[in-house]
Amino acid sequence: MAMRYFPPTKQRFLFLLACVMVMSATTGCATSQANPTFGVNHIYDVSRQQATTFDDLLPQLLTADVIYIGEEHYTPSHLEAAQTILNALLAHDRHPALAMEMFSWDGQHGLDRYIHESGFTTEQLVKDSQWNANWGGEFADYQPLVTFAKSHQLQIFGLNPPRPLVRLVATKGLRDALQDPEMNNWPVGELVTDDPEYEKLIFEQIEACHQGLPDHVYRRIFEASIFRDEGMAQVITNYLKDKLPTAGPLVSYTGGGHIQFKTPVPKRVERKHPGVKSITIYLEAWDPSKEDEVRSELKTGIADFLWLTPLGPKGLQPRCG
Repeated sequence: MAMRYFPPTKQRFLFLLACVMVMSATTGCATSQANPTFGVNHIYDVSRQQATTFDDLLPQLLTADVIYIGEEHYTPSHLEAAQTILNALLAHDRHPALAMEMFSWDGQHGLDRYIHESGFTTEQLVKDSQWNANWGGEFADYQPLVTFAKSHQLQIFGLNPPRPLVRLVATKGLRDALQDPEMNNWPVGELVTDDPEYEKLIFEQIEACHQGLPDHVYRRIFEASIFRDEGMAQVITNYLKDKLPTAGPLVSYTGGGHIQFKTPVPKRVERKHPGVKSITIYLEAWDPSKEDEVRSELKTGIADFLWLTPLGPKGLQPRCG
């Protein structure tokens, strides 16, 4: 298609004309981008502060090494959004793998059997993956995503360190917990604790949800958070190191807190695997009462993309749960 050239004077006139036309419906051209309207099934390009479409998002999905999806737990529309992403990758011959916070390392054998053995049932998966000992919620809440992976033969990786190890850190503190013999069964790589940005983010959340605790208890909860995020980053890094050149991206499915501002897990993966191409997608169930909160998340850069979805049957999710 031939490019049309307009002299500078005419370019300015056309820009002003466009602004005048938009102002009848908004407060102005700049405002229409900086203050987008919100609604269910809207996707927002956070860096541009404006709405976008899944088709516009797709090229970044297809070229990514890791796609981080941050969900609100027990929200069916978030499972559906993840399946939309997985289906798009499959349709473009980018065979992905799936990593889920809801499964732990000690359940990996059960996950492998579930994907590769046709007769291995979901009941066996719940038992062999240590679901009740680690996650503990209703398996049915996440079953649609798990069965999707099985039907498309997508490898599933458990992201979380086993709960007993996390509990050790939370009760003993990181230094003493790492000396416990149980840790030798599940070696964890380098643990970076000197990260002021991460510390500020996590401590604000801990103190907001658990008021009035002694300082040493706050510190141990914080160290358990480090342990989990480093453990998740280790699983993702191992995938990147071992995957074949023809393999597709890893789709990481966790609570939104693990990907916000790219600080908890994505930054740790980048440190372990420099140059990784990643994209973060923050899912949030939309309700008009959340407008100020969502607008703040958009302006402060919660993720690369913010995707608003329908509320789940449990309604608005509590911030502390």
